[in-house]
Amino acid sequence: MRFHSPQKLKTIADLIGSAFVGPEDFEVLGTNEIHMVKPGDIVFVNHPKYYDKALNSAATIILIDKEVDCPEGKALLVSDDPFRDFNKINTHFTRIYNFTEELHDVEIGEGTKIHSSAVIGNNVKIGKNTLIFPNVVIGDRTEIGDNVIIQSNTVLGGDAFYYRKLNGNFDRLISVGNVIIENNVEIGNGCTIDRGVTDSTIIGEGSVLDNQIQIGHDTVIGKKCLIASQVGIAGCCIIGDEVTLWGQVGIASGNKIESGSVLLGKTGVNRDLEKGTYIGMFAEDFKTYLKKEVKLRNLK
Repeated sequence: MRFHSPQKLKTIADLIGSAFVGPEDFEVLGTNEIHMVKPGDIVFVNHPKYYDKALNSAATIILIDKEVDCPEGKALLVSDDPFRDFNKINTHFTRIYNFTEELHDVEIGEGTKIHSSAVIGNNVKIGKNTLIFPNVVIGDRTEIGDNVIIQSNTVLGGDAFYYRKLNGNFDRLISVGNVIIENNVEIGNGCTIDRGVTDSTIIGEGSVLDNQIQIGHDTVIGKKCLIASQVGIAGCCIIGDEVTLWGQVGIASGNKIESGSVLLGKTGVNRDLEKGTYIGMFAEDFKTYLKKEVKLRNLK
């Protein structure tokens, strides 16, 4: 999430009541989740196991629960609860409506048809010649391009599935990102595409999604991808262009699939994949799998 205008380190520290390490006027441009950070972003970390990852990331402001040596060119915000204060910063700069107020600051392009039963949040942009079927839900800040088809009961911009355990309960990291659907995308019935925690979940131009697909927060789907029914993609994945995912493929969070890959039905992904065709619980190369099957069947 980028702020509407640059902030100063002391301003953010005062907002959350934290100590800070660095010049008072150190520039802060926004916040982001660890997988998506850019220079100028705040990233939070609240466990020593991840200190190095956060401190050495592209983020230049680290919201941390202990004062540590600060890398050159960076700054620290020292908080007793970085998770809580990350939420506080995000919701200060991005108001959360959750359909409780119908402000309807919506832009709709020429030729677009929206069924009367569809529900549209605030600050939504919809392009030209787009078709939105009954009972579609479009969350706040969603951006939809031209010539898009969104079929019934699909939800764009639901909350990210991102929690911590606190005092025996689950505490949500509040989602202030959005969903971007590029031009010429088709989305089937009953799909759910979560908005980014602090960035955008993106469906690339020309991609086609079947029914009952789940796409997690901050995931980026490339151009002209084909995704079959019951695929589940966790958060912060990068799917290249012209990737085909057949039914019930499951992809764990933070993984990358190279452009042109094909994942056959029920393939499971727990690592980055180079271009190829894969099958099986742990995404085995398809030709290797076939050779193995031939050897097994020829055993006497």
